[in-house]
Amino acid sequence: MEQKRSSFTSKLGFVLAAAGSAVGLGNIWRFPYLAAKYGGGIFLLVYVVLAVTFGFALMIAEISIGRKTAQSPIGAFRALDKRFSFIGVLAAIVPAIILPYYAVIGGWVLKYIVGFVAGQDHSMANDTYFGEYIGSVGEPLLWFALFIGITALVVLLGVDKGVEKVSKIMMPALIVLVLFIAVYSMFAVDGALEGVLYYIKPDFSKFSIMTVVAAMGQLFYSMSLAMGIMITFGSYMKKDISIEKSVRQIEIFDTGVAFLAGLMIIPAVFAFGGEQALGASGPSLMFVMLPKIFDTMPGGSVIGAFFFVMVFFAALTSSISLMETVVSNLLDKAKLNRKVCSMIVLAASLVLGAFSSLGYSAWSEFTLLGMQVLDFFDFISNNVIMPVVALATAIFVGFFLKPRAVIEEVEVSGEFKQKKLFSVVIRYVAPVCILAILVSSILGAFGVVKI
Repeated sequence: MEQKRSSFTSKLGFVLAAAGSAVGLGNIWRFPYLAAKYGGGIFLLVYVVLAVTFGFALMIAEISIGRKTAQSPIGAFRALDKRFSFIGVLAAIVPAIILPYYAVIGGWVLKYIVGFVAGQDHSMANDTYFGEYIGSVGEPLLWFALFIGITALVVLLGVDKGVEKVSKIMMPALIVLVLFIAVYSMFAVDGALEGVLYYIKPDFSKFSIMTVVAAMGQLFYSMSLAMGIMITFGSYMKKDISIEKSVRQIEIFDTGVAFLAGLMIIPAVFAFGGEQALGASGPSLMFVMLPKIFDTMPGGSVIGAFFFVMVFFAALTSSISLMETVVSNLLDKAKLNRKVCSMIVLAASLVLGAFSSLGYSAWSEFTLLGMQVLDFFDFISNNVIMPVVALATAIFVGFFLKPRAVIEEVEVSGEFKQKKLFSVVIRYVAPVCILAILVSSILGAFGVVKI
């Protein structure tokens, strides 16, 4: 007997769940770095323009495909055109690759929360602390297992009682924490206000084509595009909810948190080490540089604990979305119940995540294309498969399915005010932008260009 498809109970539930997916580690450890590198205010301006055009069109397309077919990525593309079913397969592979290593990083975040709460902030500010921690075998595996276990528990509860309910709690809490830490960082740290000016004042001398490419790349990953997530969430979306308005609200959440993350991090880092200190991004920023800054702040142990709790919320909501997408694909394909599918995905993620974790310790000498295991999974998913999926989706919607099919789905729940913009962007702008992202990402990964 065919199971009735789950759905979000409200528009708020859908928007917060989708925003929770979009708001992740990329907003916190990559956006501030890129904004600082590419001219502060001018990068912000380019990012916002791209969000309301390029990002808007891609997200509209993905959510509409999901709602139109009421299926996860593999089934959705097959239902629309069997010739393009490969897009759904590739889209399904992305979250399956990302989830395990993302949970490893989530485990690192849990470790730092406990460390700050336990008063170990001075030890964690040491240059060697993070390297020694991930270089150990047992403890990172335990924290990783705890993080992926929490993720699986939420997914096991279902769309409405798990994903939606947790998003309704965590997203508002995340916003409050980001605002609190941003305000505290700006006014409690000497010299931080100079960093605020550096962040928001446009530096036109730093504007270049790479500013646009970097903003496109950040937007692309930040909004959870080409991962199958928005197609899956769209399949849970009721027909009376406006897709256009929902996408605009998701964009506001995502861009707002990214901007606040910059206010939270850049002024403090700038005050701590000047402009040269802003060169750190990714794990080195979050797990090495920021603990040093918290150690020098008044009340830094408390702020550090709040910061990593906020990061945990961001990481967990994204991790839940990734696992839900993998489980949804398995539900549609294998026709098993949610409990069985969740346990299968959990088991597979534990195995693959262990490879990523041990890649920094017991298996550190083993590399793929010269990269550690986690870095390789990140490269192949983010820099290769995702741009290919997005490019194929834009071409499919723009020239084979045709924009009219998406427009009709959007208009089921009301007028589509930006349909002309959508048609132009999905057909002519998005393919060019995505191709630029794909080329620059691959060249950047091999050190040919720097992003």
